[in-house]
Amino acid sequence: MSIEQTRQELQDVGRRMVELGLAWGNAGNISARTDDAHFLITASGTRLEALADDDLVECPLDSSVAVNYVRKPSKELPMHRAVYETRPDINVILHSSPFYSTLIACSDEAIPGNGFIESMYYLERVGRVPYAHAGSADLGAGVRAQAAGANVLLLENHGVLVYDTTVREALMALQTLEYTCRMLVTAKSAGIALRPLPPETVQDFLDNAGYKPRRAWKG
Repeated sequence: MSIEQTRQELQDVGRRMVELGLAWGNAGNISARTDDAHFLITASGTRLEALADDDLVECPLDSSVAVNYVRKPSKELPMHRAVYETRPDINVILHSSPFYSTLIACSDEAIPGNGFIESMYYLERVGRVPYAHAGSADLGAGVRAQAAGANVLLLENHGVLVYDTTVREALMALQTLEYTCRMLVTAKSAGIALRPLPPETVQDFLDNAGYKPRRAWKG
């Protein structure tokens, strides 16, 4: 995919995230690889629903490479780099603070990945990153520590980070996360006990349901 196509995909997904209520204002940032050594990321302060071409800044994966940026990249650059460096299979990262997912990230509630088909498929591994200030080296380190073992990260008291091989897969995972968190909060508010599927059923679904094979997780 050319850098122009990658830029267009990020512009499209930024708009869709806002339309779907998965992002708001200038809270959030997104990125995508352009080659083995670079990626595009939203510039600081941009609004995801209206990304112009120059709102997407190409950055080197290697933080030691000096760049004279015309536009300042998002302050969350360290955590995006942490995912790309840890996960060579990942091509797209979406960071935002959708209401229900962020509510769960501000609590000690666990997100069930064994409730329904989409949650089994897209929320296979959900990790938590302890709070650190946005854009800090500590947050980048926290993401790096969890990135290899999950495809969705709750950033405690902050928001969420979702990453995958394509924009389409990443957006669906973000939608599934928000839908699942909304279901969890609604069920608790209504006094409804959710009935999880047993682990062997979940594994059988992942192995045999005919969806695209999921990742081979270690551990």
